[in-house]
Amino acid sequence: MPALTKDIDTTFLRSRLDRLGVCLDALDDAEDATAGRLAGEVGAEYFEVALEQSGKLLKKRLRPWFASNRQADRLTFRDVFRHAAKHGLIDVEATERWLGYRGAVDGLVDREDDGPFDATAVDLLRAFLDDASALADTIDDAPRD
Repeated sequence: MPALTKDIDTTFLRSRLDRLGVCLDALDDAEDATAGRLAGEVGAEYFEVALEQSGKLLKKRLRPWFASNRQADRLTFRDVFRHAAKHGLIDVEATERWLGYRGAVDGLVDREDDGPFDATAVDLLRAFLDDASALADTIDDAPRD
């Protein structure tokens, strides 16, 4: 595994994940539909930000496997996660879930429905929280020079 020349700071990602967890707890504890909807909408926004940040940090983590940083920076979101699996940073099943999260982001963030978040959306957010926390750990555990 190539060695990295500098640390990658996951503080911002972890703070978004912490706040997403708070929103999910608030969603579970919501006493009325309005509170539940608000917690879900805020959580969906944190989901979107954390998803993008995860891709950016993973792209930085992959740079040592490319001839130049520019080459790594040109990777699309999907390709970042495919290369991460190729190099053993995440497994194939996790890659498929990450690609699913990317597909789900628009549906969660741009909801037209004023109703509560359904159980499928909440389950997706909880699974994302677990996967993103594991990814942050993987990025933090990178070998250093």
